[in-house]
Amino acid sequence: MYFDYEVKIPDSRHGITRKKIRGITYIYYAYDHKYSSDKHYTIPKNTTIGKCLDVSSETMYPNTNFLKYFPDAEIPVTQVKTDRSACLRIGAFIVIRKIIAEYHLDEMIGRLIGKDAGLFLDLAAYSIVTENNAGQYYPDYAYNHPLFTQGMKLYSDSKVSSFINSITRDQCIAFQNEWNSRHDHREKIYISYDSMNKNCQAGDLECVEIGHPKDDNGKPVLNYSIAYDHNNSEPLYYEEYPGSIVDVSQLQQMLLKAKGYGYRQAGFILDRGYFSKENIHFMDKNGYEFIIMMKGMKSLMRDLVLSVKGSFEEKREYSLRDYKVNGITVKHQLYPSDEKERYFHIYYNERKQTAERENVEEKIDRMSLFLREHQGMKLNLGNEFRRYFDLIFYHEGQDDEKFMYSRERYQVIDEEIAPCGYFVIITSEKMDAADALDLYKSRDASEKLFREDKTFLGNRTMRCQSNEALHAKIFIEFVALIIRNRIHFLLKEQMLKAHQKENYMTVPAAVRELEKIEIVRQTDGEYYRDYAVTATQKSILKAFGLSEINVGKQAVDINENLKSCNTKEA
Repeated sequence: MYFDYEVKIPDSRHGITRKKIRGITYIYYAYDHKYSSDKHYTIPKNTTIGKCLDVSSETMYPNTNFLKYFPDAEIPVTQVKTDRSACLRIGAFIVIRKIIAEYHLDEMIGRLIGKDAGLFLDLAAYSIVTENNAGQYYPDYAYNHPLFTQGMKLYSDSKVSSFINSITRDQCIAFQNEWNSRHDHREKIYISYDSMNKNCQAGDLECVEIGHPKDDNGKPVLNYSIAYDHNNSEPLYYEEYPGSIVDVSQLQQMLLKAKGYGYRQAGFILDRGYFSKENIHFMDKNGYEFIIMMKGMKSLMRDLVLSVKGSFEEKREYSLRDYKVNGITVKHQLYPSDEKERYFHIYYNERKQTAERENVEEKIDRMSLFLREHQGMKLNLGNEFRRYFDLIFYHEGQDDEKFMYSRERYQVIDEEIAPCGYFVIITSEKMDAADALDLYKSRDASEKLFREDKTFLGNRTMRCQSNEALHAKIFIEFVALIIRNRIHFLLKEQMLKAHQKENYMTVPAAVRELEKIEIVRQTDGEYYRDYAVTATQKSILKAFGLSEINVGKQAVDINENLKSCNTKEA
């Protein structure tokens, strides 16, 4: 992020270099030097600190790296809206403040961050309400919302940037330690664990490396994972690690971290991406139960399916109506060397069977059409064709082999169709098929967290140019996720109580509706509610144990706080 003011470019004695890219001159600073034993000379480690339009210019537009490496540089005063908006949106703020108090987040952040704890909470609220994490737009949010800062003070984007860069890794770790120490470790819980990756162009960040993202656009990535308490519906802790590390390798580090937080009576709900013999044995060794979707091992899966096929698919007693599937459980060893018998929960879904079989049939049809169209021609066919077809060739000459015709290998195709519509979940703990599927499906909560993170907290892009800023933003993002997840859970619980599903009871819709609750400044300089709370807003507020009376009291409280601040300033 580049600021909209100019500063003087440091002189060349500071290791300053310039590089022109597409008409813009970027200013680089050598923040470190590393000796290369291969090249026998010192190689500088550079990072951008600003940009300017003219290669001969003596001033530049700085970025956050400039504030980090040149903290004593003279910076012009940024214009900040010192007057607050005459219309403040208080609805979402009231809900967020209640959840912060419920979790004692204000106390925890206050102990860790100190006098700027309010700004930290404001940035978390800002990302929830606006679905954005760009620091340059925070002043616009602060202008028309109540704030957690002392005296509801308005801060500029440069203050936000310097604050983010001031947050240390120790503070991030200390928060997670305290947050997890508050949980009852004697309680048996199931922890859902999942990860995602984020593309990044800032190559000088330590965690950013070329990896294996789902949406690979050739850019380096950062991996980010969250452990989620299924029993209490809360995020527990997060990890950030280099993009080159694959999920299956990181799992054991996450399990050790869970042990360090004191979670010994725990099971883990894992996606198929974490399935490996080493990980299964590691969980056994550490006494952790697991629920994991079976991946690979096609011969074992086919044997398991065939052993029960026809015995449960059409029977009512095996029907799991909530998921429109039938399920049955069998005991079996996972590997020949496995010392324990596992519980294999085999499920059949008729619609899944139809779709998967059609995919196989279409694949065979396409291959068959290709072969018919190339009869009498020279063909170099791969193993895929030879797997499904007996291929007949004839020779016109010694080296002139041409394709003649093919026959489908029905037995091979039938074996591939046989497991269509089936899927298998493995558990280390004894339970029936319904309980196993319920627990595995609870992973939806952690997957929703990642969708919230990218879509509803604005974190598809981290907008960071330093390692400190990256760690800080992920820390703020995690606290925002804790708050937003609680909003989601309470809205969902309210819908279940009311036995009806309303469109406005999703988090984005509820926040938009709550933002309509406003207080307006009158000619006497005080803020009053513009109109009463609507029926829709009452339904949303009820999920959080709030009523119109609470809104009225908090509107008065916000007005009194603002009056008190104005009196002190005067």
